[in-house]
Amino acid sequence: MGLRAVVFDLDGVLALPSLFSALDRAAEELVLPSGFLNKAFNKEGLGGSTVRLMKGEITYCQWVSLMEGDYRKYSEESGICLPKNFSVSQIFGKALSAKEINRPMLQAALTLRKKGFTTGILTNNYLDDSTRRGRLAQLIGELRPHFDFLIESCRIGMAKPDPQIYRFMLDTLKASPNEVVFLDDVGANLKPARDLGVVTILARNTNTALQELEKVTGMQLLETAAPLPNPCKPSDMSHGYVPIKPGVHLHFVELGSGPAVCLCHGFPESWFSWRYQIPALAQAGFRVLAIDMKGYGESSAPPEIEEYSMEVLCKDMVTFLDKLGISQAVFIGHDWGGMLVWNMALFYPERVRAVASLNTPFILANPKVSTMEAIKANPIFDYQLYFQEPGVAEAELEQNLNRTFKAFFRASDEVFLNTRNVREAGGLLVRTPENPSLSKIMTEEDIQFYVEQFKKSGFRGPLNWYRNIDRNWKWSCKSLGRKILIPALMVVAEKDKVLLPEMTKHMENWIPNLKRGYIKDCGHWTQIEKPNELNQILTEWLKTDARDPPLVSML
Repeated sequence: MGLRAVVFDLDGVLALPSLFSALDRAAEELVLPSGFLNKAFNKEGLGGSTVRLMKGEITYCQWVSLMEGDYRKYSEESGICLPKNFSVSQIFGKALSAKEINRPMLQAALTLRKKGFTTGILTNNYLDDSTRRGRLAQLIGELRPHFDFLIESCRIGMAKPDPQIYRFMLDTLKASPNEVVFLDDVGANLKPARDLGVVTILARNTNTALQELEKVTGMQLLETAAPLPNPCKPSDMSHGYVPIKPGVHLHFVELGSGPAVCLCHGFPESWFSWRYQIPALAQAGFRVLAIDMKGYGESSAPPEIEEYSMEVLCKDMVTFLDKLGISQAVFIGHDWGGMLVWNMALFYPERVRAVASLNTPFILANPKVSTMEAIKANPIFDYQLYFQEPGVAEAELEQNLNRTFKAFFRASDEVFLNTRNVREAGGLLVRTPENPSLSKIMTEEDIQFYVEQFKKSGFRGPLNWYRNIDRNWKWSCKSLGRKILIPALMVVAEKDKVLLPEMTKHMENWIPNLKRGYIKDCGHWTQIEKPNELNQILTEWLKTDARDPPLVSML
C-alpha cells in the first residue's frame, strides 16, 4: 500500500529552535563546555527524571528541582564548576520562550493534508505548571487545528524512543507501518519507528527534510503558495448579545483571551468577513470580539436614519465596552468600520488602546467644503448618491440576494461592479450578470451565509450608514485641531478601486506616529482576498503596539 499519513515531531521539527540547539547556546553563554547541558540532560537513561516528566508522572516544576540536583551532581563528576547564576528554570524557560512555529514545515503539513494525507503530531511533551506555561499552550493551540491528531507523551504515559509509543501512533492512525512517514530531529527517536517499518526522515535541516518528504510523498512542498488560514465556522463560535438601549442590541462573536480587540466590518458585510482573522488574532494572544455592526445580521436594525450617524454609532460602541466591563480595546475596522474606528480614536481616545483601518483613510473634515460636496465632485462615489433615497437601493439589492453578494464579493481581477454613473445607469447591479459566477475568494457556503443574514436584516440599516453624510461632517468639524497620537496602523490594498491607496497620502499630518501596511494585488475585500498577508501585518502590529502598557503609579 502507498503512503497515506505523515507524522511530525514538535520540538525541532514544527517548532524551532530545538531544545538541543537552545541548550548548546545556553552553555556557550554560561561559558560551559560545548555539549555539557545536553549530555547532562540525556545522561539519566530511561528511569530518570526527564523520562518521568515526559510520561506525565511529575510536572515541570517538580522536574526543575530534580534537575537542579542532577546538573550539580554531573558537574562535580565532570570536574566542571557551574556559574553562580546557573538556573535550570531560567535556561529551559528561555528556550521555550524563544520557540516559534517552523512556517515552511507547517505549510508542508497543510499542503499534505489538503492533498488527502492524514497528518499528526507525535511529541515528547510535559505537564507545564511553570510561570511561562501560557507559551506552550499558545504554541500547541496554534498548531493543533491544522492536524488530524496530536499525541503528547505526558497524556498517554509513554515517551519516545519507547517502541510502545510508535505502536500507539499506528493504532491511532489505523495504518500499517509502511503507510506512515515520521519526521524527528533526534536519530534515536527514529530507530524504533524504522524497526517497525515506518518510513523515517531525520529533520535537522528544514529544507533537506522537506526535499526528502517530497521524494517519498511525490508532493511539491517547497516554495508552494501558502494555503488559506483556517476560517472559523459560525456554529463553532461563542455568540454574545449586548443591550445598548431599549430596543437596540449588538451581536458579536468571541474567541481568545488577552487584551480586547474589536473588529468592525463594512458594507455590505457581517462579523463573518473576519472569519480568517478571528482565529489568528486569538492565537496571537488577544480576546477577539467581531461585531455585527448596527443594522446587520443578528444586531438590531432600527429604521431611523439618525440611528446610524457616526456620533450615535460611536456612543453605541462605548456602551458596548461598558456593558462588557472592558475599559479599553484595540479597534480594527474595514470600509465603514474603518471610518468608525478613526472617529473612536478622535472622540474617545481613552477607550482605544490602538486603532487600525483597512482601506479606509483618515481624512480630516474641511469646515469650508462639506463631505457631500466632495462626494458629488468625485465620480467614483456616485453610488453613494444613489444610496441616498430611502427604498431605492434597498429594492435593487434585496431583489436577488444571491446575485447581490456574488456581484459584490470578488477578487481584484474579477471585479465587474462599477461605482461610477450609477444613477445614470439606473442602479448598481444593472451592468452585472443576472447569474454571476462564484468568485475564487468565496465558497457557495460563504455566499449563503451572507444571504441568510440579509434575509433577516435587509439593506435599510446598512444603507442608512450612507445617509448621515451631513450629520457626520458637522460632528467631525468639532474635532478640528486634534491629532491622533495613540498607536495607529493604516493598511492599504493596492487594487481597491474606490478607497484608493493615494487617498492615505497625507495622514501623517494628523497621525504623526502612524504605521503602515501595504498589500499587493488586493482589492476591496482585504480580509477575504489576502488573509495570510493581512494576518501577518495585524499580528506583528498588535504584538508591538497593542499590548497593555505598564501601569504608572498616580501617587
